[in-house]
Amino acid sequence: MTTKDLLLWVVVPYVCLAVFVLGHVWRYRYDKFGWTTRSSQLYESRLLRWASPLFHFGILFVFLGHVMGLGVPESWTSAVGISETAYHVMAVGIGGIAGVCTLVGMVLLIYRRRTVGPVFSATTKMDKLMYAWLAAVVLLGLWNTAAGSALKLGGDYDYRLGVSVWFRGIFYGHLHPELMAHAPIGFQLHGLLAFGLFALWPFTRLVHVFSAPVWYLWRPYVVYRSRSPRLGAEPPRRGWERVERPASGARR
Repeated sequence: MTTKDLLLWVVVPYVCLAVFVLGHVWRYRYDKFGWTTRSSQLYESRLLRWASPLFHFGILFVFLGHVMGLGVPESWTSAVGISETAYHVMAVGIGGIAGVCTLVGMVLLIYRRRTVGPVFSATTKMDKLMYAWLAAVVLLGLWNTAAGSALKLGGDYDYRLGVSVWFRGIFYGHLHPELMAHAPIGFQLHGLLAFGLFALWPFTRLVHVFSAPVWYLWRPYVVYRSRSPRLGAEPPRRGWERVERPASGARR
């Protein structure tokens, strides 16, 4: 294991994860009012109606696919009867569709931000950096899916025996930087950019991922008073009769 491998595949991931955690803590403590997506729906909704579902549902399935591919060992899927062939067919099919939906949704969102004046005016430098970085991560992920699983451009490389073991080891404390050092360049770049996105995350609009109103499910009921009846709609209750006041200046 060389110093370069140790720096790229051990130090960089831990630094990015530390920035991810501490950055969110700092953002929440000192920028609560900025913890938002800064929604631009009021400015334009026609493109957003298509772009937002494509992007959000696509990236949700991409995330679930990464949880399956990186977090679940190959022995577990084999134990429940899923062969490697069946697994890779699902990975290419579902992962490819999810990645394409994410990419199309992102392209529409970027086009909308560039062509709609008020939306473009509300776009910050961090928004531009975030979109460019996220696009690079998604494109590399699609390339790795096509090149590694469909086109076999990476030979017989199995990321579940390389990248996945390295990734889980970061959280378990069993470090295997040599596995990433021998991975194809596409997987190396994808891994580095993904961890870089974690470091960038707390300082962008991506923080809204952690703002789901789950607490709403357990909030206490809101009790509303019934509307007061219109005057004259029913006989007044005893003691609540209307009293006519004498006009100003009238003689008593």
